[in-house]
Amino acid sequence: MSTILIKAVTIVNEGKQFVADLLVKDGRIDRIDSTINATADREINAEGLHLFPGCIDDQVHFREPGLTHKGNIYTESRAAVAGGITSFMEMPNTVPNTLTRELLEDKYAIAGQNSPANYSFYMGASNDNLEEVLRTDTKNVCGIKVFMGSSTGNMLVDNPTTLENLFANSPMLIATHCEDEATIKSNLEHYKQLLGENIPIKLHPKIRSAEACYLSSSMAVELAKKHNTRLHILHISTEKETHLFSNEIPLEEKRITVEACIHHLWFSDADYETKGNLIKWNPAVKTAEDRDGILAAVLDGRIDVIATDHAPHTSEEKAQAYLQAPSGGPLVQHALVAMLELYKQGKITLEQIAEKMAHNVAKCFQIEKRGFIREGYWADLVLVDLNQVWNVNKSNILYKCSWSPFEGQQFGSSVTHTIVCGNVVYEGGKVAEGTYGQRMSFVR
Repeated sequence: MSTILIKAVTIVNEGKQFVADLLVKDGRIDRIDSTINATADREINAEGLHLFPGCIDDQVHFREPGLTHKGNIYTESRAAVAGGITSFMEMPNTVPNTLTRELLEDKYAIAGQNSPANYSFYMGASNDNLEEVLRTDTKNVCGIKVFMGSSTGNMLVDNPTTLENLFANSPMLIATHCEDEATIKSNLEHYKQLLGENIPIKLHPKIRSAEACYLSSSMAVELAKKHNTRLHILHISTEKETHLFSNEIPLEEKRITVEACIHHLWFSDADYETKGNLIKWNPAVKTAEDRDGILAAVLDGRIDVIATDHAPHTSEEKAQAYLQAPSGGPLVQHALVAMLELYKQGKITLEQIAEKMAHNVAKCFQIEKRGFIREGYWADLVLVDLNQVWNVNKSNILYKCSWSPFEGQQFGSSVTHTIVCGNVVYEGGKVAEGTYGQRMSFVR
């Protein structure tokens, strides 16, 4: 591995900003000091730039195996590092669903040959694979994913006995998608009776309603409290749900943590008129009040981390009528710059972005030696120019699906370099060919 000396950079880390030099050696951060006089294989003059710990995305769907016409580990991990995401945790609703340890290891093997970013994969839970789930290795798998709402294939866990057993016996973190299936079905049937098959996208947040989210989230919280389960609730979409969570104890002591996603912090139901199915997600983008309430909970510590729920589909799939168009969209390339735009609007600080997109993810999942700019930690780093303006368009989108809900958006900040395990994997608008990412490990 080459040595890298980053000079005169403004480091954003652990609640502080300060100018320093940083030396990378053997894949790790070797030294941080006001001035470092050392010979390195590569020197980066970073005066005027900001250095963040690489973002860790705890929820992505990279579509491999089985759905690779939408995306794959190679294409989507490349888009991720272009956006400053140096590590990702990928979900099990691929085809086949990742419901056995053998299928789980198959995905690790694919990433080991293709990913410029660090990686981990969730073990999937179903109504009938409890014994397999309980054998999951806590030290080299990020968590167990439970869909408490509609999902692909056999991944909806709606059997009360199964849920009780999962929450009572899980050896590790359970990450949940929380939407109440019965409520959603009832709402959908109501609108079908009124409108037939011609339901407009603007009714998506009425069908996948705030009530459906709260019913499921509150049940997950109740189960976790009953069994002292390590619970992590994904993609909170309502202001009401934020009050289920606490900011009164340190994150390291929390047994229940929660994630917000970029789209729920950026869009509102007013955007369905112009964006249509491009912002059709599950859970749905809801009101401006929900969006603002989620941000308030991010800022005061009730919500612990920010992620993407990156879930690409083809343009043709998204162009279908509401009932046929799949939910989800690509986000990893534009997540950090979107948050930096909120910083420019005075809504969040740089230190809070580093905390929610790197530090706290590492704490929640107990990731070994990542998520912080510390001597001895892996050199997963992202350099940002806060004054480099650019526009999202087809020519600079790296997702395999070749579209973005941010198309046409002007951002005021740019990722200039991304470093993974001491290797420059993104620079000057280009992703380096090669497999630089490592399988993440966990201190549990």
